[in-house]
Amino acid sequence: MVDLGTGCGIIPILMLLTMPVGYAVGLEIQPELAGQAARNAVINGLEQRMGVISGDIKHAPLPPSSVDVVICNPPYRRKESGRINPDPRRAIARHEILISIDDLLDSVRGLLRPKGKFAIIYPAARLTDIMSRMRGFNLEPKRMRMVYFGQQSEAKLVLIEALAGGREGLKILSPLFGQDNIHD
Repeated sequence: MVDLGTGCGIIPILMLLTMPVGYAVGLEIQPELAGQAARNAVINGLEQRMGVISGDIKHAPLPPSSVDVVICNPPYRRKESGRINPDPRRAIARHEILISIDDLLDSVRGLLRPKGKFAIIYPAARLTDIMSRMRGFNLEPKRMRMVYFGQQSEAKLVLIEALAGGREGLKILSPLFGQDNIHD
């Protein structure tokens, strides 16, 4: 499993602790975050099951077609939208400054083995963007779940699982309700 843009490594750590994942790699372009992810793997006793690479998603230093599962919590906002955080680390994590959604999907498709899985969390308001682009990279959306932060609210996020080279057929799962902990 590879987590693109792993940040502090929390997603692969949680997956290694709760799911049958043999080995996880976190790829992070920001060296200080890659270092933090590596330290977090050690703190959680996962240094033998988790590697961290400091590198660019657009040029992932991994062999082509070598990954079973790719996961990603990418920058949510277009480069030219909204207020850019003055902290460069946060700006890179939140806006498409260093990578576009097409760059991400191109990398995912290059890394995945045939029938490999791709899981992404994305803003519900940009659902059309991600779904329409996935097929152009031969990633077929197979399961989708909307995330709400209240019974009367609009969906804020969407969880999507796609299959490399998969056939048509999307299952829309029951909604997920959570607390609104998203901060700008």
